[in-house]
Amino acid sequence: MVEDCQTCFETPAGDWAGDWRSLTLFWGLPFAAMLAGWLLVDPGPRTALWGAMLVWMGGACLANARRCGRTHCRFTGPFFLVMALLVAAYGMGALPIGPWGWAILVGVTLIGNAVLWWGSERLLGRLVR
Repeated sequence: MVEDCQTCFETPAGDWAGDWRSLTLFWGLPFAAMLAGWLLVDPGPRTALWGAMLVWMGGACLANARRCGRTHCRFTGPFFLVMALLVAAYGMGALPIGPWGWAILVGVTLIGNAVLWWGSERLLGRLVR
């Protein structure tokens, strides 16, 4: 059942993705850390940083989907967790995507998140309970 997102905001367990403070905490800061890690950190620590941030964001998405029923979180949560596995595999040399691997992982993460967020909410609505 698709609901108006306003009902989610009115509940004590509000939509984290709908509030700029929690959006910044759960997804903005981890994304900024990943970007800084891509530009400033060697591949070994970058793998650990990215893995931790993707698990953090994926867990936050899954928790938000459970709390509020936010549609895109049902898709982006598992996506971020899969991306954490791909980052770990690339960082350990088990994913042979070449010297542009980090750029590929950045692109897949950004584009995949945008498509899942936008597409799922256009098809299914903002909230699905």
